[in-house]
Amino acid sequence: MRTTFAATTLAAVALITTALFTPATAAPTASTAPAGAAAPVRLGECAGGQLCLWAKPDFTGARQTHELSTIDIESCVPLKPGTTAQALANRTGRPVTTYQSAECQETGEFETYPGTGTWLPRSPYLVRAFKVWEN
Repeated sequence: MRTTFAATTLAAVALITTALFTPATAAPTASTAPAGAAAPVRLGECAGGQLCLWAKPDFTGARQTHELSTIDIESCVPLKPGTTAQALANRTGRPVTTYQSAECQETGEFETYPGTGTWLPRSPYLVRAFKVWEN
């Protein structure tokens, strides 16, 4: 019994020492992540001053870009008919509200994202329209 306890204690000390004094490795990638773990999401490209919307989660699929010069502030901007977005980057410098409704109705889901550089890899609903607000 005493031998088992001593062996267990030594093994625990060895594991702790190894964990404390082993240099950290790079963040997991698709090739080094444990089985079943998701690979880190890479941010999509979106220039300053733009609102970028991607058709699929994790900044993948077709991308739509919108700039303040091409939209009316505080007006509902529906996405192209038949399209939705599941990821977004708000780099407009202004708050943006996304809507599940194509008419910006608040009876469906909606959420406002700050314009200070918000990156949302997975929207909780399909985005069909948005509004850009004054600061």
